[in-house]
Amino acid sequence: MAKQRDSRGPIPLPSKQQIVEFIEGSETPVGKREIARAFNLKGAQRAELREMLKEIEAEGRIDRGSKRRLAPRGALPEVAVLLVDEIDADGEAYAKPTNWPAEEGPPPHILVVGAPRTGSAPREGDRVLAKLRRVGKARYEAAVIRTLKAGPLKLLGLLESARGGATLVPTDKRSTKSWFVEKRDMGEAKLGDLVLAEPLPGGRGTGHMARVVERIGALDEPKAFSLIAIHGQGIPVEFPEEAVQEAEGASVPPLDKREDLRALPLVTIDGEDARDFDDAVHARPDPDAKNAGGFELTVAIADVSWYVRPEGALDRSARERGNSVYFPDRVVPMLPEALSNDLCSLRPDEDRACLFVRMIIDRDGRLLRHRFKRGLMRSHARLTYTQVQNAVDGQPDEKAAPLLEPVIAPLYAAYAALKRNREARGTLELDLPELQVRIGEDGRVAAIERRLRFDSHKLIEEFMICANVAAAEALEAKRAPAMYRVHDSPPLDRLEMLRESLGALGFKLAKGQTPKPALFTGILKQAEGTEAAQIVSDLVLRSQAQAVYSPENLGHFGLALARYCHFTSPIRRYADLLVHRALTSAYGLGEGGLPAEQAERFDEIGEHISSTERRAIVAERGATDRYLSAFMADRVGAEFAGRITGVQRFGLFVRLEETGADGLVPVRSLPRDRYLHDEVHQRLVGEFDGLSFRLGDPVTCRLVEATPVTGGLVLEIIDGGAILPKKDRRVAKAPGSGRSGPGRAGPGRGGPRRGGPPPGKRGRRG
Repeated sequence: MAKQRDSRGPIPLPSKQQIVEFIEGSETPVGKREIARAFNLKGAQRAELREMLKEIEAEGRIDRGSKRRLAPRGALPEVAVLLVDEIDADGEAYAKPTNWPAEEGPPPHILVVGAPRTGSAPREGDRVLAKLRRVGKARYEAAVIRTLKAGPLKLLGLLESARGGATLVPTDKRSTKSWFVEKRDMGEAKLGDLVLAEPLPGGRGTGHMARVVERIGALDEPKAFSLIAIHGQGIPVEFPEEAVQEAEGASVPPLDKREDLRALPLVTIDGEDARDFDDAVHARPDPDAKNAGGFELTVAIADVSWYVRPEGALDRSARERGNSVYFPDRVVPMLPEALSNDLCSLRPDEDRACLFVRMIIDRDGRLLRHRFKRGLMRSHARLTYTQVQNAVDGQPDEKAAPLLEPVIAPLYAAYAALKRNREARGTLELDLPELQVRIGEDGRVAAIERRLRFDSHKLIEEFMICANVAAAEALEAKRAPAMYRVHDSPPLDRLEMLRESLGALGFKLAKGQTPKPALFTGILKQAEGTEAAQIVSDLVLRSQAQAVYSPENLGHFGLALARYCHFTSPIRRYADLLVHRALTSAYGLGEGGLPAEQAERFDEIGEHISSTERRAIVAERGATDRYLSAFMADRVGAEFAGRITGVQRFGLFVRLEETGADGLVPVRSLPRDRYLHDEVHQRLVGEFDGLSFRLGDPVTCRLVEATPVTGGLVLEIIDGGAILPKKDRRVAKAPGSGRSGPGRAGPGRGGPRRGGPPPGKRGRRG
């Protein structure tokens, strides 16, 4: 029984509504202890409060963030990384969460009210870590803790014709500003050039002035789109001279205390276009009779930690980059070429230093034990995924043929065991088709293709996953610092949105179930073979939390694993290098281990490399979008089959079947009507004529505009949609969301061929 405060008895428990109102009224996320203190709850009442909070969370009325603190649904965390995206005429700075997805609508309104301790005011483009205080619905004030990355002092854009000079059109499609450059401030740049410019004080009326400081090149020159992405995201390209000298002065170490693996037939298996080879594999049946049907696997990884020592010039530049960045026409490596393309690339028939793990798995792919050591290896062959798959399918070439029975067949047998383990765990199996941009000899797009995916790809993935799990287990066994790759379970608000979207497509995701990867895989299997399969896969992907690097182990939801590290690519990911160092120290493997002071900064480093990973993703996607747009530019006016992949009040997102490119259909281009955004059924509905465009609908589109400088495609639907009966035109909004406002369509450019009268006769107003 709860302890009584006085003769009137214990204080009654608050209602669920009172608890929600308290959480909503708090300026920052709160914990259970603060709620209990606010309502003066003690003893057994705190246990009852815990159950009430679970129920409220399951109802989708609150979100649970980091350190299990509670906030209103959809609220931002107490501390977040922000991008300062506007300084108004009064000098007030406004920000938004980094990489805010367009499909979630406009970002919350965030006023920056405090400068970092250095005292310098935030600049447009600054990436800052800030403490947030909620001051209203979707409104916050942010106090900057520190600047993570200073904003660009320069603008990247395309010069277009304007009277008296040129207009600088930013390459960032999210930018709504344009800048005027006077002739005298253009330097050697010409109209049509990509340039870096710096803002100037003053302007014409509400305009902005700028001066060209560097000509990047013409937009129609080869490699322009990668340069836009590199400059736009501030990705370092040049290595410090000291780092280059360190790399060029390195050499392969002697055998010494390393294990000699040179006779072991390790092979690398990569894509035809791979630029570095940092992992090699080998498998054989386990000779131990007690493990019948089991296998001994060896995964050898380039020993980057031997060459890149903590806090040296190489280490500092690698940490700054965080990872390599891959574009269709080039790679921006994390390490200089002397390492990335030479000493740390496991080329055939050359001695290479490695850190390897030998793993024993049983017949069902369960990891029984493992051992990490440093070695000296010699790759016996550089194979491609296609080569290996062809060999297994009965068409080996002259390089693969002699390796088929002794090397390739045991790899596939071990893969079959690992695959059984994956299926037993119930991992999330998403279909994520990858576009491949093939560049011709002239540097321009030769073709856009969907990258083929074979069992040989999956084989290498499963070997790498097994090695990554072994690394996490090994570090935990030694109670050593670890940089985990964590993937939390989906947030409840995204689960609710997914449930609504799937319902609109005819798929049921039951409410109240504990989210498990197998739950989503079941939905994907239901959709398999239907027209909605790719849309369902996209929706499930959007519902997932973002994977990050952290010294705190939250497990890996997608892979259904309790612990997971990245160990297998230290040549291109700084996280893996940290794991190599931690293993080297924990198991006494020699020089290049993890210093205590670096381990103490794992929180900060994890946040930084998670940020550089997101930066790389944005840059790679931006370059691909621009290449796609350039490829489509001479097909403006052509018609394409597509499918609606996103519905917003401002328009529809459509993926074209031929190229996989995504384009926007603005609501103003739809046949004249007043369109309402039905959030629950994921559709736009014409208020007067009932023409509906729903998520997953097949449509035929005309390409209206292709803008390579931003990577944008604008489409117009010429066939598609359906007329809803009046009884089905009710528009519903998602629980906890804002008002579903109308999007007003203009006269249109022709309108769909089916679904009602021609444009101009459809709506009574709009």
